[in-house]
Amino acid sequence: MGIVVLTMKASVIEMFLVLLVTGIHSNQEMMKKMKRPKFTVPQISCDVRAGKITNVEFIVKCPPGCQDPSGVLDNSGGKILVQKVAGQSGYKGSYSNGVRSLSLPRWRESFVVSEGKPQKGITYPSSLTYSSSKSPAAKAGETARADQSPSVPGAAAQPVTVTQVPGTTAIEATHTILPKPSPSAGSTTSSLRPQPVGQRSKDLGEPALWKPESVLLDAGFVPKEELSTQSLEPASQGDPSCKVDLSFLIDGSSSIGKRRFRIQKQFLTDVAQTLDIGPAGPLMGVVQYGDNPATQFNLKTHMNSQDVKAAIEKISQKGGLSNAGRAISFVTKNFFSKVNGNRGGAPNVAVVMVDGWPTDKVEEASRLARESGINIFFITIEGASENEKQYVLEPNFANKAVCRTNGFYSLTVQNWFSLQKTVQPLVKRVCDTDRLACSKTCLNSADIGFVIDGSSSVGTSNFRTVLQFVANLSREFEISDTDTRIGAIQYTYEQRLEFGFDEYSTKSDVLNAIKRVGYWSGGTSTGAAINYALELLFKKSKPNKRKLMILITDGRSYDDIRIPAMLAHHKGVITYAIGVAWAAQDELDVIATHPARDHAFFVDEFDNLYKIVPKVIQNICTEFNSQPRN
Repeated sequence: MGIVVLTMKASVIEMFLVLLVTGIHSNQEMMKKMKRPKFTVPQISCDVRAGKITNVEFIVKCPPGCQDPSGVLDNSGGKILVQKVAGQSGYKGSYSNGVRSLSLPRWRESFVVSEGKPQKGITYPSSLTYSSSKSPAAKAGETARADQSPSVPGAAAQPVTVTQVPGTTAIEATHTILPKPSPSAGSTTSSLRPQPVGQRSKDLGEPALWKPESVLLDAGFVPKEELSTQSLEPASQGDPSCKVDLSFLIDGSSSIGKRRFRIQKQFLTDVAQTLDIGPAGPLMGVVQYGDNPATQFNLKTHMNSQDVKAAIEKISQKGGLSNAGRAISFVTKNFFSKVNGNRGGAPNVAVVMVDGWPTDKVEEASRLARESGINIFFITIEGASENEKQYVLEPNFANKAVCRTNGFYSLTVQNWFSLQKTVQPLVKRVCDTDRLACSKTCLNSADIGFVIDGSSSVGTSNFRTVLQFVANLSREFEISDTDTRIGAIQYTYEQRLEFGFDEYSTKSDVLNAIKRVGYWSGGTSTGAAINYALELLFKKSKPNKRKLMILITDGRSYDDIRIPAMLAHHKGVITYAIGVAWAAQDELDVIATHPARDHAFFVDEFDNLYKIVPKVIQNICTEFNSQPRN
């Protein structure tokens, strides 16, 4: 009997303990539910502007079907975690995990965007506050509720600057997509770099949450608006490291179509937003051309990127032909004037956008623009195919229009949908003021004709020395189709064209051509040689090009040199006379342009020709710099 009682007591105690444990567990679960109320994630629409949200850190649900993903979502939508971080005076671009971040000018604030997983110890708002008086919900008849206090210590809730173009992603970052940083105050910096998934961040001390495979590589994350012009912030003075006066010549011809014209306007908008436009930085104006050009707005019309963007959106297409040459002439004569906002001390830059090819000629108009100090850039979109090249008035028109043939001033875009990729390369070049030296100089603006004495008295060995002298002089100039061009003739009793101005367009080709000149031998008819040079070389010189004749002889002429020399001077050919050994000083003085002391040189031996190369170049440049510019 005692054993039964003990067994019953044990069972009662056991049941009591089970009930006690169950109660404690249920109580803990209730406490947890009381401590952790269900978090309601705010929902936003595709056209919400991130810059209007004042919360420092929040989780938000993006709807499906937005035009572009947010960087960590695809088009099916979902939750993302957004954190505001401090701005910087400049952002250096980088490439990591398949995504390229942009090099950008000063930005007031940025965002870090990552997967929508709540971080431990942080309370996220279930409703958002906006910098305007009404939120998107309020506009639909709902009152926006006050938000909780910022969850990031030391961060003030204030309006941010990133805006949203209607129809694009719900949240857009100002600079780049980064992993979620630690919630400590010291982590709010824009210098963070994306880390591979699963790798521990050295800066953050936690696994990176960012998924590179979900990012649209070529879309999104291009800043959609520069510094805000709200009264809460001082107006931007612009980026002083990119102080240029910039004109865009946009193609408004009928052939471009409405859709492509919109893409072209979006490109201009993206450039304007990437540039920090302001009175101390870059200024921008737009000229649209079709049959005739027209200024849409000039340099002084808008003083910040946001106003420029608004002005671009209002531009309507003109239609007509694609007369880019006429537009360039218009810009040269009218656009870069003081009354239109030209600042004088800032480089003048004209970016010409062409759909396919121009319907008029651009080379001469572009050269005159360059000689007026304008740096011409050409962007050619969808150039002529092989079967279309027969319709192009000027083959290779873009390279002929710009001042260099190294690709710096000319950009080719395969199709209109790739135009966006040109924003950063163009901005980088336009802002590289050290390389904006496209205007006319003493070394890039002449047609130079060498008139070389090949008479018997020179001899084979000395003739090679003369050719080396010609090569040494040529090497000092910037040689191309659009810069300095070189031609040469050799003379005895007769004359021979060795090569003309349009035969070689690179320095290496010119130097090789000089080496190949063969010694002729014969008499010395210098007067006839000057006439021959005027007819065979300088008659084909480009209008407004400086014409330089450099004549080298070792003796007195058998014919009259006075009338041919006067004719050369009358035709505007600046003549330098180089005499060697038995050359007559009085003839050199007649041949040379006045004053003879600056244009006539004499050396007693062929081997001393190299010594006068620096003096000849110095005199050519001194004379050039003393003359008024076109």
